[in-house]
Amino acid sequence: MAYQPKKYVIVGNGIAGTTAAETLRKNDPNCQITLITDEEYPLYNRVALPRYVKGIIAKPKVYVRDLAFHIEKGIQLLISNTVTAVNWEERTVLTDKGQEFAYDKLLIATGGRPNRLQAPGADAAGIFNFQYMDEAKGILDCLETARCAVTTGGSYIAYELTEAFVERKINTTWLIRGPRFLRRVLDEDGGRLVDLIARERGADVIYGEEIKAVIPKNGQVGKVVTTSGRELEADLVGCGLGLTMNVELLANTPAKVNVGIITNEYLETGVPDIYAAGDVAEFYDVVIERHNRMGTWPNSQDHGRIAATNMMGGHEAFVDVPNYSSTLFTSTIVAMGLTPEMDTDLQSVSKTDFVGKNYRELFFKGNRLVGAVIIGRPQGKKKLQDMILHKVKVTGPKEALLEIS
Repeated sequence: MAYQPKKYVIVGNGIAGTTAAETLRKNDPNCQITLITDEEYPLYNRVALPRYVKGIIAKPKVYVRDLAFHIEKGIQLLISNTVTAVNWEERTVLTDKGQEFAYDKLLIATGGRPNRLQAPGADAAGIFNFQYMDEAKGILDCLETARCAVTTGGSYIAYELTEAFVERKINTTWLIRGPRFLRRVLDEDGGRLVDLIARERGADVIYGEEIKAVIPKNGQVGKVVTTSGRELEADLVGCGLGLTMNVELLANTPAKVNVGIITNEYLETGVPDIYAAGDVAEFYDVVIERHNRMGTWPNSQDHGRIAATNMMGGHEAFVDVPNYSSTLFTSTIVAMGLTPEMDTDLQSVSKTDFVGKNYRELFFKGNRLVGAVIIGRPQGKKKLQDMILHKVKVTGPKEALLEIS
């Protein structure tokens, strides 16, 4: 029988999908790779979008790959194409352009989509989420004339939007429904420290409030009304209201779906020859011994490499401590491992230095350190990661780990 090159189809060209395509090409020069995205761009760095909006970096620096790169590598990149169905029994995928692609192995790396503001008037122009390049471009257009803004949400995205608007000298009111930022992760002191940092930078933070309605002006957002009846002027609104994972493609297959697509540590879905990687993968985390989902750039990049390796016949598990790091106005924040956002039964210890603006909170399951959050100086981050990774048992006072440097 004549040699038949392997056919790989990847849905989603974020860092997970693109890394998988590059790994496949590097190790199998003759295979066929089809990379499909519903956006009009090759890979760009979503992590860089806040710096782009703040004016710290130019748009070309946001792009990671171009069309020429894919042509050179022999990766068929289909932009502005939406995969509408997976026929797992026939091993094909269908697109909205009427195309059908056969696969030997399929990777779903579709990530998530931002939850939109649900309020009367929310169809007005000038209301943005912060997941895509097009949204970043729209925000920049509005910032040219905006004087005031409202952001809503207690998530990472909400503070990144708030930070960007404040950096652009826009009077910004930040609405947080809960009692503090990251209320499921930070304790009361951690929330107070973020509040202090945000207010010192110029943000006006209001807790226990959401947007109840938007009052448009000539089709553009003009004011928002909060749940308590406050009216706040706004030339633009930024929303950080969480993500819904794009799991629908496997809804009619035997794959198990929760918040994300359930996989084992090898990123296999349980459906023959179908894998999931990146934000959308709710993978079995061998470090914390439970399913986990933490959509960070390094995590997704490693997922892409490991998924590709296993699609080619390998058997490599994802073994790492997922971590997220970002600026936080004039400070930084790092989250690693398992936090109460994923498991509410964790125990914790914390330490706050309001003068130096430093905070640490460590999370434990029994006598094991399983996660941490650090605001300010990141000294000791690597030691904490290693303890989580190697499942070190804590025999002394847990508070002593707060002093690790």
